[in-house]
Amino acid sequence: MSIRVGIVGVRGLSVIQALRDTPGVEVTALCDLDAAVLEQAAARWEIPRSYRIYGDMLAGPVDAVIVATPMQLHVQQTIEALHAGKHVLSEVTAGCSMDELFWLVEEVERSGLVYMMAENYIYTPEMQQVIAMAAAGCFGSLYYGEGEYLHNLDNILTYPDGRPSWRRWWQLGTRGLFYPTHSLGPLMKCFAGDRIESLVAMGSGWHTRQDLRQEDTSVALLRLSSGGMIRLRVDCISRRPHAMNNHTLQGTRGVYESPRTGGTHVVSLIPPGEDVDAATWQPLSDYTRYLPERYRKAPEHALRAGHGGGDYFIVQDFIDAVRGLKPPAIDVYEACEWTAVGLLSSLSVSNESRLMRMPDFRSRDRRDQITIL
Repeated sequence: MSIRVGIVGVRGLSVIQALRDTPGVEVTALCDLDAAVLEQAAARWEIPRSYRIYGDMLAGPVDAVIVATPMQLHVQQTIEALHAGKHVLSEVTAGCSMDELFWLVEEVERSGLVYMMAENYIYTPEMQQVIAMAAAGCFGSLYYGEGEYLHNLDNILTYPDGRPSWRRWWQLGTRGLFYPTHSLGPLMKCFAGDRIESLVAMGSGWHTRQDLRQEDTSVALLRLSSGGMIRLRVDCISRRPHAMNNHTLQGTRGVYESPRTGGTHVVSLIPPGEDVDAATWQPLSDYTRYLPERYRKAPEHALRAGHGGGDYFIVQDFIDAVRGLKPPAIDVYEACEWTAVGLLSSLSVSNESRLMRMPDFRSRDRRDQITIL
Protein backbone atom coordinates (compact mmCIF):
# COMPACT_ATOMS: atom_id res chain seq x y z
CA MET A 1 0.00 0.00 0.00
CA SER A 2 1.60 3.24 -1.17
CA ILE A 3 1.04 6.28 1.08
CA ARG A 4 1.50 9.89 -0.02
CA VAL A 5 2.22 12.28 2.85
CA GLY A 6 1.80 16.04 3.04
CA ILE A 7 3.40 18.13 5.78
CA VAL A 8 1.91 21.40 7.02
CA GLY A 9 4.43 23.45 8.99
CA VAL A 10 8.18 23.06 8.47
CA ARG A 11 8.54 21.69 12.04
CA GLY A 12 7.28 18.49 10.45
CA LEU A 13 10.51 18.15 8.50
CA SER A 14 12.05 16.62 11.64
CA VAL A 15 10.45 13.31 10.62
CA ILE A 16 11.13 13.47 6.89
CA GLN A 17 14.09 11.05 6.98
CA ALA A 18 11.93 8.47 8.73
CA LEU A 19 9.25 8.91 6.08
CA ARG A 20 11.83 8.42 3.34
CA ASP A 21 13.17 5.28 5.00
CA THR A 22 9.70 3.70 5.13
CA PRO A 23 8.98 1.52 2.08
CA GLY A 24 5.96 2.62 0.07
CA VAL A 25 5.84 6.13 1.57
CA GLU A 26 6.41 9.32 -0.42
CA VAL A 27 6.43 12.93 0.81
CA THR A 28 4.54 14.64 -1.97
CA ALA A 29 3.68 18.06 -0.52
CA LEU A 30 4.81 20.73 1.91
CA CYS A 31 2.72 23.67 3.14
CA ASP A 32 3.88 26.76 5.05
CA LEU A 33 2.93 30.43 5.17
CA ASP A 34 6.55 31.61 4.92
CA ALA A 35 7.25 31.56 1.18
CA ALA A 36 11.04 31.77 1.56
CA VAL A 37 11.22 28.96 4.10
CA LEU A 38 8.81 26.90 2.02
CA GLU A 39 10.83 27.26 -1.17
CA GLN A 40 14.12 26.47 0.56
CA ALA A 41 12.77 23.39 2.36
CA ALA A 42 11.03 22.01 -0.72
CA ALA A 43 14.22 22.37 -2.75
CA ARG A 44 16.45 20.84 -0.08
CA TRP A 45 14.24 17.78 0.40
CA GLU A 46 13.13 17.54 -3.24
CA ILE A 47 9.44 17.72 -2.34
CA PRO A 48 7.57 18.00 -5.63
CA ARG A 49 4.67 20.24 -4.53
CA SER A 50 4.65 23.23 -2.20
CA TYR A 51 1.65 25.24 -1.03
CA ARG A 52 0.99 28.34 1.02
CA ILE A 53 -2.75 27.57 1.22
CA TYR A 54 -3.55 24.50 3.29
CA GLY A 55 -6.79 23.72 1.50
CA ASP A 56 -4.92 23.54 -1.79
CA MET A 57 -2.59 20.89 -0.35
CA LEU A 58 -5.55 18.86 0.93
CA ALA A 59 -7.04 18.94 -2.56
CA GLY A 60 -3.81 17.55 -4.00
CA PRO A 61 -2.33 14.04 -4.10
CA VAL A 62 -1.91 13.24 -0.39
CA ASP A 63 -3.31 10.36 1.69
CA ALA A 64 -2.07 11.48 5.11
CA VAL A 65 -1.12 14.79 6.70
CA ILE A 66 1.42 15.66 9.38
CA VAL A 67 0.17 18.72 11.28
CA ALA A 68 3.22 20.56 12.65
CA THR A 69 1.94 24.11 12.96
CA PRO A 70 1.45 26.26 16.10
CA MET A 71 -0.77 24.49 18.63
CA GLN A 72 -3.77 26.80 18.22
CA LEU A 73 -4.13 25.50 14.63
CA HIS A 74 -3.98 21.76 15.36
CA VAL A 75 -7.69 21.02 15.75
CA GLN A 76 -8.83 23.22 12.87
CA GLN A 77 -6.29 21.74 10.46
CA THR A 78 -6.88 18.18 11.69
CA ILE A 79 -10.63 18.44 11.15
CA GLU A 80 -10.11 19.94 7.69
CA ALA A 81 -7.85 17.01 6.83
CA LEU A 82 -10.35 14.45 8.12
CA HIS A 83 -13.12 16.05 6.07
CA ALA A 84 -10.84 15.79 3.05
CA GLY A 85 -10.39 12.06 3.72
CA LYS A 86 -6.82 12.27 5.02
CA HIS A 87 -5.26 10.44 7.97
CA VAL A 88 -3.56 12.74 10.52
CA LEU A 89 -0.45 12.71 12.69
CA SER A 90 -0.69 15.84 14.86
CA GLU A 91 1.95 17.54 16.95
CA VAL A 92 1.19 18.25 20.62
CA THR A 93 -0.93 19.48 22.16
CA ALA A 94 -4.09 18.02 20.62
CA GLY A 95 -6.03 21.28 21.08
CA CYS A 96 -6.32 24.51 23.03
CA SER A 97 -9.83 24.33 24.56
CA MET A 98 -12.13 21.68 25.95
CA ASP A 99 -14.64 22.34 23.18
CA GLU A 100 -11.92 21.71 20.61
CA LEU A 101 -11.17 18.35 22.21
CA PHE A 102 -14.82 17.32 22.04
CA TRP A 103 -14.97 18.37 18.37
CA LEU A 104 -11.81 16.41 17.67
CA VAL A 105 -13.07 13.16 19.22
CA GLU A 106 -16.39 13.44 17.39
CA GLU A 107 -14.78 14.12 14.01
CA VAL A 108 -12.27 11.28 14.35
CA GLU A 109 -15.07 8.89 15.31
CA ARG A 110 -17.21 10.12 12.41
CA SER A 111 -14.42 9.85 9.86
CA GLY A 112 -13.19 6.33 10.58
CA LEU A 113 -9.71 7.60 9.65
CA VAL A 114 -6.48 7.31 11.64
CA TYR A 115 -5.65 10.09 14.09
CA MET A 116 -2.49 9.87 16.15
CA MET A 117 -0.81 12.44 18.38
CA ALA A 118 2.95 12.78 17.93
CA GLU A 119 4.02 12.71 21.59
CA ASN A 120 7.67 11.86 21.02
CA TYR A 121 8.82 11.77 24.67
CA ILE A 122 7.17 8.36 24.85
CA TYR A 123 9.60 7.22 22.18
CA THR A 124 12.93 8.01 23.84
CA PRO A 125 14.92 4.77 24.27
CA GLU A 126 14.92 5.02 28.07
CA MET A 127 11.16 5.49 28.31
CA GLN A 128 10.51 2.73 25.78
CA GLN A 129 12.53 0.42 28.01
CA VAL A 130 10.79 1.55 31.21
CA ILE A 131 7.36 1.14 29.58
CA ALA A 132 8.31 -2.41 28.56
CA MET A 133 9.56 -3.16 32.07
CA ALA A 134 6.32 -1.87 33.57
CA ALA A 135 4.32 -4.06 31.18
CA ALA A 136 6.42 -7.06 32.22
CA GLY A 137 5.63 -6.42 35.90
CA CYS A 138 9.17 -5.51 36.91
CA PHE A 139 7.95 -2.73 39.18
CA GLY A 140 4.98 -4.66 40.52
CA SER A 141 1.67 -2.82 40.85
CA LEU A 142 2.23 0.85 39.98
CA TYR A 143 0.77 3.52 42.25
CA TYR A 144 2.85 6.70 41.83
CA GLY A 145 4.66 8.64 39.13
CA GLU A 146 6.31 12.03 38.62
CA GLY A 147 6.95 13.92 35.42
CA GLU A 148 8.54 17.32 34.84
CA TYR A 149 9.01 19.51 31.77
CA LEU A 150 11.54 22.25 32.51
CA HIS A 151 12.41 24.32 29.45
CA ASN A 152 12.97 28.09 29.50
CA LEU A 153 11.28 29.61 26.41
CA ASP A 154 12.74 33.13 26.52
CA ASN A 155 14.53 32.76 23.19
CA ILE A 156 11.40 31.80 21.23
CA LEU A 157 8.87 34.26 22.65
CA THR A 158 9.66 36.71 19.84
CA TYR A 159 10.20 36.34 16.11
CA PRO A 160 13.50 37.50 14.58
CA ASP A 161 11.92 40.87 13.70
CA GLY A 162 10.99 41.44 17.35
CA ARG A 163 7.26 40.70 17.13
CA PRO A 164 5.76 38.53 19.89
CA SER A 165 5.51 34.91 18.74
CA TRP A 166 2.39 32.77 19.09
CA ARG A 167 3.98 31.10 22.12
CA ARG A 168 3.61 34.28 24.17
CA TRP A 169 -0.17 34.03 23.90
CA TRP A 170 -0.99 30.33 23.45
CA GLN A 171 1.60 28.97 25.87
CA LEU A 172 2.82 31.59 28.32
CA GLY A 173 -0.39 33.59 28.04
CA THR A 174 -2.33 31.10 30.16
CA ARG A 175 -2.10 29.71 33.67
CA GLY A 176 -1.59 26.09 34.66
CA LEU A 177 0.29 23.28 32.94
CA PHE A 178 -0.22 24.42 29.34
CA TYR A 179 2.13 21.76 27.92
CA PRO A 180 1.61 18.57 29.98
CA THR A 181 1.97 15.77 27.43
CA HIS A 182 5.79 15.49 27.43
CA SER A 183 5.89 14.81 31.16
CA LEU A 184 2.60 12.91 31.35
CA GLY A 185 2.58 10.71 28.24
CA PRO A 186 5.38 8.31 29.21
CA LEU A 187 3.86 7.79 32.66
CA MET A 188 0.40 7.04 31.29
CA LYS A 189 1.90 4.44 28.95
CA CYS A 190 3.41 2.77 32.03
CA PHE A 191 -0.01 2.90 33.76
CA ALA A 192 -1.42 1.02 30.76
CA GLY A 193 -5.21 0.84 30.65
CA ASP A 194 -5.61 3.43 33.42
CA ARG A 195 -7.23 6.83 33.00
CA ILE A 196 -7.17 10.18 34.78
CA GLU A 197 -10.24 10.81 36.95
CA SER A 198 -9.48 14.16 38.59
CA LEU A 199 -6.77 16.72 39.21
CA VAL A 200 -5.87 19.73 41.26
CA ALA A 201 -3.28 22.36 40.31
CA MET A 202 -1.37 25.19 41.94
CA GLY A 203 0.95 27.91 40.65
CA SER A 204 4.03 29.43 42.24
CA GLY A 205 3.15 33.04 41.51
CA TRP A 206 5.11 35.50 39.35
CA HIS A 207 8.77 36.01 40.24
CA THR A 208 10.79 36.02 37.01
CA ARG A 209 8.45 37.50 34.36
CA GLN A 210 5.61 39.59 35.75
CA ASP A 211 4.59 40.52 32.18
CA LEU A 212 3.40 36.97 31.45
CA ARG A 213 0.21 35.28 32.59
CA GLN A 214 1.98 31.94 33.04
CA GLU A 215 3.44 31.56 36.54
CA ASP A 216 7.06 30.53 36.98
CA THR A 217 6.15 26.96 37.95
CA SER A 218 2.85 25.07 37.86
CA VAL A 219 2.26 21.76 39.61
CA ALA A 220 -0.67 19.35 39.33
CA LEU A 221 -1.67 16.22 41.24
CA LEU A 222 -3.64 13.66 39.23
CA ARG A 223 -5.80 10.86 40.60
CA LEU A 224 -6.11 7.79 38.38
CA SER A 225 -9.04 5.39 38.17
CA SER A 226 -6.84 2.70 39.74
CA GLY A 227 -6.29 4.91 42.78
CA GLY A 228 -2.74 5.74 41.68
CA MET A 229 -1.34 9.27 41.71
CA ILE A 230 0.85 11.33 39.37
CA ARG A 231 2.58 14.62 40.13
CA LEU A 232 3.41 16.90 37.18
CA ARG A 233 5.45 20.08 36.97
CA VAL A 234 5.72 22.42 34.01
CA ASP A 235 8.16 25.34 34.14
CA CYS A 236 9.08 27.31 31.01
CA ILE A 237 10.02 30.59 32.70
CA SER A 238 12.53 29.93 35.50
CA ARG A 239 16.10 30.76 34.58
CA ARG A 240 17.66 27.31 34.52
CA PRO A 241 19.04 24.80 32.00
CA HIS A 242 16.66 22.62 30.02
CA ALA A 243 15.86 19.35 31.82
CA MET A 244 14.21 17.10 29.26
CA ASN A 245 13.63 13.75 30.91
CA ASN A 246 12.56 14.01 34.55
CA HIS A 247 10.45 11.01 35.50
CA THR A 248 9.87 8.78 38.53
CA LEU A 249 7.86 5.57 38.58
CA GLN A 250 7.06 3.73 41.83
CA GLY A 251 5.47 0.31 42.21
CA THR A 252 5.12 -2.36 44.85
CA ARG A 253 8.27 -4.18 43.68
CA GLY A 254 10.52 -1.47 42.34
CA VAL A 255 11.23 2.09 41.29
CA TYR A 256 12.65 3.95 38.29
CA GLU A 257 14.41 7.33 38.56
CA SER A 258 15.65 9.43 35.67
CA PRO A 259 18.73 11.63 36.10
CA ARG A 260 17.64 15.17 36.88
CA THR A 261 20.80 17.00 35.77
CA GLY A 262 22.70 14.47 33.69
CA GLY A 263 24.04 11.10 34.69
CA THR A 264 22.50 7.66 34.71
CA HIS A 265 18.93 6.37 34.58
CA VAL A 266 18.55 3.96 37.49
CA VAL A 267 16.16 1.32 38.81
CA SER A 268 15.85 -0.64 42.01
CA LEU A 269 13.88 -3.88 41.79
CA ILE A 270 13.09 -5.52 45.12
CA PRO A 271 11.77 -9.10 44.98
CA PRO A 272 9.16 -10.11 47.58
CA GLY A 273 10.77 -11.01 50.89
CA GLU A 274 14.03 -9.18 50.21
CA ASP A 275 15.30 -6.79 52.88
CA VAL A 276 14.53 -3.27 51.63
CA ASP A 277 17.51 -1.90 53.55
CA ALA A 278 19.77 -4.03 51.36
CA ALA A 279 18.29 -2.66 48.12
CA THR A 280 20.67 -0.91 45.72
CA TRP A 281 20.40 1.23 42.59
CA GLN A 282 21.28 -0.37 39.28
CA PRO A 283 21.80 1.34 35.93
CA LEU A 284 18.80 1.05 33.64
CA SER A 285 21.28 -0.20 31.05
CA ASP A 286 21.58 -3.46 33.03
CA TYR A 287 18.11 -4.32 31.72
CA THR A 288 18.53 -3.57 28.02
CA ARG A 289 16.88 -6.91 27.26
CA TYR A 290 13.62 -4.99 27.76
CA LEU A 291 14.54 -2.35 25.17
CA PRO A 292 12.36 -2.98 22.08
CA GLU A 293 14.25 -4.84 19.38
CA ARG A 294 13.80 -2.11 16.79
CA TYR A 295 15.84 0.25 18.98
CA ARG A 296 18.62 -2.31 19.40
CA LYS A 297 18.81 -2.93 15.65
CA ALA A 298 18.07 0.59 14.44
CA PRO A 299 20.25 2.25 11.79
CA GLU A 300 22.57 4.90 13.19
CA HIS A 301 20.77 7.79 11.51
CA ALA A 302 17.51 6.65 13.14
CA LEU A 303 19.02 6.93 16.62
CA ARG A 304 20.41 10.37 15.72
CA ALA A 305 16.89 11.60 15.02
CA GLY A 306 15.28 13.91 17.56
CA HIS A 307 14.56 12.63 21.09
CA GLY A 308 16.92 9.67 20.87
CA GLY A 309 15.20 8.22 17.82
CA GLY A 310 11.70 9.11 18.95
CA ASP A 311 11.06 11.29 15.90
CA TYR A 312 11.96 8.29 13.74
CA PHE A 313 9.95 5.47 15.30
CA ILE A 314 6.82 7.55 15.84
CA VAL A 315 6.50 7.82 12.06
CA GLN A 316 6.78 4.07 11.65
CA ASP A 317 3.91 3.54 14.09
CA PHE A 318 1.74 6.11 12.32
CA ILE A 319 2.30 4.53 8.92
CA ASP A 320 1.59 1.07 10.36
CA ALA A 321 -1.69 2.43 11.76
CA VAL A 322 -2.64 3.92 8.39
CA ARG A 323 -1.98 0.52 6.82
CA GLY A 324 -4.19 -1.17 9.41
CA LEU A 325 -1.32 -3.16 10.94
CA LYS A 326 -1.77 -1.77 14.48
CA PRO A 327 -3.87 0.81 16.31
CA PRO A 328 -2.50 4.36 16.69
CA ALA A 329 0.16 4.45 19.42
CA ILE A 330 -1.44 7.57 20.94
CA ASP A 331 -5.08 7.58 19.89
CA VAL A 332 -7.53 10.48 19.99
CA TYR A 333 -8.87 9.55 23.44
CA GLU A 334 -5.41 9.53 25.02
CA ALA A 335 -4.46 12.69 23.12
CA CYS A 336 -7.51 14.56 24.44
CA GLU A 337 -7.21 13.28 28.03
CA TRP A 338 -3.54 14.22 28.29
CA THR A 339 -4.15 17.61 26.68
CA ALA A 340 -7.13 18.25 28.96
CA VAL A 341 -4.83 18.02 31.99
CA GLY A 342 -3.37 21.37 30.94
CA LEU A 343 -6.74 22.95 30.21
CA LEU A 344 -8.36 21.77 33.44
CA SER A 345 -5.27 22.74 35.44
CA SER A 346 -5.77 26.31 34.23
CA LEU A 347 -9.33 26.24 35.58
CA SER A 348 -8.13 24.72 38.85
CA VAL A 349 -5.42 27.34 39.41
CA SER A 350 -7.82 30.16 38.51
CA ASN A 351 -10.38 28.82 41.03
CA GLU A 352 -8.14 28.66 44.11
CA SER A 353 -6.84 25.17 43.27
CA ARG A 354 -10.27 23.53 43.05
CA LEU A 355 -10.43 19.82 42.26
CA MET A 356 -11.48 19.19 38.64
CA ARG A 357 -13.09 16.03 37.25
CA MET A 358 -11.69 14.70 33.97
CA PRO A 359 -14.34 13.76 31.38
CA ASP A 360 -14.12 10.26 29.97
CA PHE A 361 -13.54 11.06 26.30
CA ARG A 362 -14.57 7.53 25.34
CA SER A 363 -18.05 8.07 26.77
CA ARG A 364 -20.94 9.35 24.64
CA ASP A 365 -21.96 11.81 27.37
CA ARG A 366 -18.41 13.17 27.73
CA ARG A 367 -19.52 16.80 27.26
CA ASP A 368 -21.57 16.68 30.47
CA GLN A 369 -18.81 15.36 32.71
CA ILE A 370 -16.62 18.40 33.48
CA THR A 371 -17.25 19.19 37.11
CA ILE A 372 -15.58 21.27 39.80
CA LEU A 373 -15.65 19.01 42.84
